[in-house]
Amino acid sequence: MSASEETDRRAGYKRPPCATRFVKGRSGNPRGRPRNRHREIPYDTVLGQMVTIREEGRERRVTAAEAFILQLTRKGLQGDSAAARASLAAIETARASRGSGAAGGILRIIMITYGVGGVLKKLGIGTKRNPLSKELVRWELQPWIVQAALDRLGDRVLTPEEQREVWSVTRQRDHVVWPRWWTERA
Repeated sequence: MSASEETDRRAGYKRPPCATRFVKGRSGNPRGRPRNRHREIPYDTVLGQMVTIREEGRERRVTAAEAFILQLTRKGLQGDSAAARASLAAIETARASRGSGAAGGILRIIMITYGVGGVLKKLGIGTKRNPLSKELVRWELQPWIVQAALDRLGDRVLTPEEQREVWSVTRQRDHVVWPRWWTERA
């Protein structure tokens, strides 16, 4: 009896026959993993799907992208400042992609609050200082919203009076990167 016949005879549990064993130096997967498979996330497919949302007791169908923006806006209005910043960034991106030649649509925002102070607090844009004193009460803006407003100015320069106004209502002034042309710091 030859050696290979002897080995085949001993084949069994945890001992495959010699003819079907892996050969040393040869890959078990010669063609390898297919290239370009799952290369990018299908955002358009996912965000373009229609979903059903319920607003004020009525159901309506919108795209997943619109539902996502609506959810971010709702959370921002409930006081989640990170969601508020994300929804503002999404709005800015949408405005930039729309371009200057596009016709502006009508945007309806319903705020269920009383006064500007409630909105500032809900969106995390401002903080109320000295709320118990009628003479000393005032709102201070968070540095991130002041920075966003300064970035949107572009080439426009504020007057010294406007600069003093912005400086006086900014909270944590050292967190804002003030433009080179800024002169008023008192």
